[in-house]
Amino acid sequence: MSDAYKSAGVDIDAGDRLVRAIAPMARSTARAGADSALGGFGGLFDLKAAGFQDPILVSGADGVGTKLKLAIATGNHATIGIDLVAMCANDVLAQGAEPLFFLDYFATGVLSEEIAASVVSGIAEGCRQAGCALIGGETAEMPGMYGDGEYDLAGFCVGAAERGALLPNGVSDGDVLIGLASSGAHSNGYSLIRKIVDETGAPLDAPAPFDTTQSLGAALLAPTRIYVKPLLPLMRAGDIRAFAHITGGGLTDNTPRVMPDDLVPAFDDPALALPPLFQWLQEAGGLSDEEMRRTFNCGIGGVVVCAPDKADNAIAALLSAGEDARVIGSVRKK
Repeated sequence: MSDAYKSAGVDIDAGDRLVRAIAPMARSTARAGADSALGGFGGLFDLKAAGFQDPILVSGADGVGTKLKLAIATGNHATIGIDLVAMCANDVLAQGAEPLFFLDYFATGVLSEEIAASVVSGIAEGCRQAGCALIGGETAEMPGMYGDGEYDLAGFCVGAAERGALLPNGVSDGDVLIGLASSGAHSNGYSLIRKIVDETGAPLDAPAPFDTTQSLGAALLAPTRIYVKPLLPLMRAGDIRAFAHITGGGLTDNTPRVMPDDLVPAFDDPALALPPLFQWLQEAGGLSDEEMRRTFNCGIGGVVVCAPDKADNAIAALLSAGEDARVIGSVRKK
């Protein structure tokens, strides 16, 4: 029967070999509450063992969009899994929750064990950066659904916060906006990025027009920054009133999501000078400032909201943790 199924395009043995190959990767993400063993019908997590007393669960699901097209085109699959974890874990973090565990969904037409293992290796690295355990997932081989070499990814993250510790909490007029630098375009706006690359004819394997020290493909595949470990201590100390993960919709649409209806973000434009990647995208694409801020993160991957008397200490702690953090504006009445 397995030979018949294989003749239809599905190799069960290859899937079994992949599970064995990625099992050590999952084990490397083990944390309190999860042993990260694969192979059961469901992943288990013990909230009590993780130290929670009265937790509220927070969940998130996401993908990485058409950034996958660039990974496939360049043959670089090693970091796209970090993007997958980041998009989910940073969203869970925005609610004030600690990411606890992660599951992935990898779908392809014909399973390449090498590519799938490379992708999952990146997922495991993302989980280590986020401090969450990779406790399960699904690999789906579906002939006819995807073209040669193509695959799709989705991720699912669950976190928790003690009751009463959820964010946003207490955002007020006069609060300070602290911008956390992004590592690049993260995982948003790639349909437009790919269009600009196609229209300019810039080769992915040639030096980037904005940074000759790396190829354009490598620059565009820089993995999304994960902000969990620098921010969690500040959140638990009560030094942060809100955190906005800057994804689709950019600064313009995401920052107001963590504020009451009568308040708005007032950005300091000089503090938002575009990094070289985004300068090139704007010039090559002929994009307005409004289009840039609604499509891309424009160099700011996250916005922290602090009370004025907490801002200096928060910036110092973030800089000490290796983040590029700076004041980019304030909260004002609408």
